Amino acid sequence: MEQKTNTFLETEKVGKLMRMYAVPCIISLLVAALYNIVDQIFIANADYLGSYGNAANTVVYPLTVLALAVAVLIGDGCCAFVSLSLGCGKSEDAHKSIGNSILLCVIAGVLITAVYLIFSEPILTLFGGRANEETFALAKEYFFWITLGIPFYIFGQAMNPIIRSDGSPRFAMISTLAGAAVNIVLDPLFIYGFHWGMRGAALATILGQILTALMAVWYLTHMKAVKLRKSSFGIYWNLMGHFLPLGITSFLAQASLVVSIAAINSMCTKYGALDPVFGQTEYAQIPLAVLGIVMKFFQIVISICIGMAAGCIPVVGYNIGAGRRDRAKQLFTYLLIFEGLLGLISTFIVEAFPVQLINIFGAANESVYYTEFAVKSFRIYLCLLIFATLNKRTFIYLQAMGKAAASTLISLTRELIFGVGLALLLPRWFGLNGLLYSFPTADTLTFIITLFFIVRTYKELNKPEAAAGTVPGTLSPHKA
Repeated sequence: MEQKTNTFLETEKVGKLMRMYAVPCIISLLVAALYNIVDQIFIANADYLGSYGNAANTVVYPLTVLALAVAVLIGDGCCAFVSLSLGCGKSEDAHKSIGNSILLCVIAGVLITAVYLIFSEPILTLFGGRANEETFALAKEYFFWITLGIPFYIFGQAMNPIIRSDGSPRFAMISTLAGAAVNIVLDPLFIYGFHWGMRGAALATILGQILTALMAVWYLTHMKAVKLRKSSFGIYWNLMGHFLPLGITSFLAQASLVVSIAAINSMCTKYGALDPVFGQTEYAQIPLAVLGIVMKFFQIVISICIGMAAGCIPVVGYNIGAGRRDRAKQLFTYLLIFEGLLGLISTFIVEAFPVQLINIFGAANESVYYTEFAVKSFRIYLCLLIFATLNKRTFIYLQAMGKAAASTLISLTRELIFGVGLALLLPRWFGLNGLLYSFPTADTLTFIITLFFIVRTYKELNKPEAAAGTVPGTLSPHKA
């Protein structure tokens, strides 16, 4: 067995490790979420864009999530695998999986960009872009420019968890913060100063993504626990067969969210047209714009949730690989408590302050119908955030343990079976309100399944500790 690295993950206090890894990851994900959210805030408050620009942003948003899905498939999978490998003392597997991941990111970025540019109009139509002509024109403009930044976005987001697995969560955070700072500074300049509209919002985002990607490139040449070499860069099919399954949960969580948003946007367009108010052309974009804003707030909450759990993947993976189930159990309990508190606090905010939240996105410049629908949407759509946070935390933890199948089951059930299924069915009986009911209902049904896995995970972590260098019940790292 090779010499183990990052041994402090096995000896440092669990609470301190959680702060060390979770906080930077939370900040990184929050900042990444701010790219789209900041765009939407500035767009919404530009009087020449308003709710039309908001709706256009909502249409394009899931297409950036799809690119993110590919990034986390590669990055989170590699992060979990590298952590397990280092815990088992297999550094050869670690450096080759990172080099393999870098090549996959470059290939994926180019392919997705090409597909988006070639099929832009049918793709935008599928995601509800034709609510009215103004919305479609703005969505098309925004999508074109955002697509040009996809390769940088995928690379930067995929390298972020890999950098954390190398023991540098702070650098991962700083690189994301730097990119977001560029976006925040340039958005008002491009949108209000240069009057570039949707193109300006997209360009500000792209320049931020380029900076994050360049910082990731610099770090890869200065890694600590893992050293890249020429032999790192190759397509190692055997390694891919081990680390990609560990990222499949993260991929499906994002990809299925895209399917869910597509269903919601489609139902918005269909049942909004049947509504006595939103069936009017001048108000047709409001349901799309509002639900986009509600999902942005949810994105903030879930970024904290995912950051808390995903940030601890290196800690969980290393200790599982080292046979320290007692430490893994302690971390599992901490996450359960903090994710539950996050859900409760977030629910209080959306129930008590929906008007204040919607005003951030330019509601003062819109009709009364906009505000009324927004308040109702916040209070119904996000009323059971505690279940959403606990569900997400559980399948990410299972992913960190190497239990790709169980983790994937929860994710697919939530997003596809319940998320998409209920979004398509409930509007048949409740119209637009059915879309709002679908979200808390899906989280409640998923939580029933999640409870089973929480109990089973505790039972497994209570078993006698495994020998170091083995990963019982998980995907054990192997040589390429």
